[in-house]
Amino acid sequence: MAKITFDGIEVEVEDGTTILNAARKIGGNVVPPAMCYYSSLKGSGGKCRVCLVKVTAGSAKDPRPMPKLVASCITPVQDGMVVENTLSEQAMEARKGIVEMLLINHPLDCPVCDQAGECDLQNLSYEHGTAGTRYEEERRTFDKIDIGPLIQLHMTRCILCYRCVYTADQLTEKRVHGVLGRGDASEIGTYIENSLENEFIGNVIDVCPVGALTDKTFRFKNRVWFTKPVDAHRECETPGCCGKVVLWSRGEEVLRVTARKDEYGEVKEFICNTCRFDKKEMSDWTIEGPRHIARASVIAANHYELPIINPHVVSDLPEHVVDTQVQDQK
Repeated sequence: MAKITFDGIEVEVEDGTTILNAARKIGGNVVPPAMCYYSSLKGSGGKCRVCLVKVTAGSAKDPRPMPKLVASCITPVQDGMVVENTLSEQAMEARKGIVEMLLINHPLDCPVCDQAGECDLQNLSYEHGTAGTRYEEERRTFDKIDIGPLIQLHMTRCILCYRCVYTADQLTEKRVHGVLGRGDASEIGTYIENSLENEFIGNVIDVCPVGALTDKTFRFKNRVWFTKPVDAHRECETPGCCGKVVLWSRGEEVLRVTARKDEYGEVKEFICNTCRFDKKEMSDWTIEGPRHIARASVIAANHYELPIINPHVVSDLPEHVVDTQVQDQK
């Protein structure tokens, strides 16, 4: 085990744990953001540099600071390490620069992007971005590529996090897409025109942190904050599919189906294309209840979760509160 101090908070973690996962054990606002790292995908991390932190003491044996900021998602902890994230002005300033770089070629199409409201880059730019940009050159553009009837690719929005490539590598039997070209010509593509049709390929939609890969069956149908998310499950016959999903509906109409994400926007249990694209009726699912949405998210607008009334403690609540909650739960 290794003890490290992160933003003044001491935490003990297993040897080999990355600085980012050590911070996640603490939780809260001290956790660095991540755009490319995904704990469910082997090999992810170290590409976007958003999670840079300052190591002011390398270890108990060698307390010298590291000369440069390090990517917390791929840097393992050392016993006695001291790390600063929110407490380091250098780390915060570097993060602003990274956000500016990610937005250099990103189109300002949030008003029409299906990812709006649940976009990691949108949240990141709100927290660490600036009102203007110093970039004066032409933005990068790409020819439109058709990758099948289920997934829409917008290469101009892509930040080359490689998540979709790792997903296809590790969840599907045969990957047909990847990163083509080099430098500013790098892009996600299939080289020889192919359709992404593997039974688990729909998961690239969930892992994409921006709106580069979106659901064609949900395209332009609704804004995510107008929908009602509920947890649901079904007995799926596809091997490897957990059958646990989030249904996004408006009224009785299910507009889209996604896998469940944790507090860091990561999917732990992936779902198949049958669950995602073919089961769009409420009757196909066993409803568990409202999806918990963080109050800081725009999706929380008009989305309320009522506490479960315990009959043994009803006497401790004001009468008007009990009447209102019981009536709402009926």
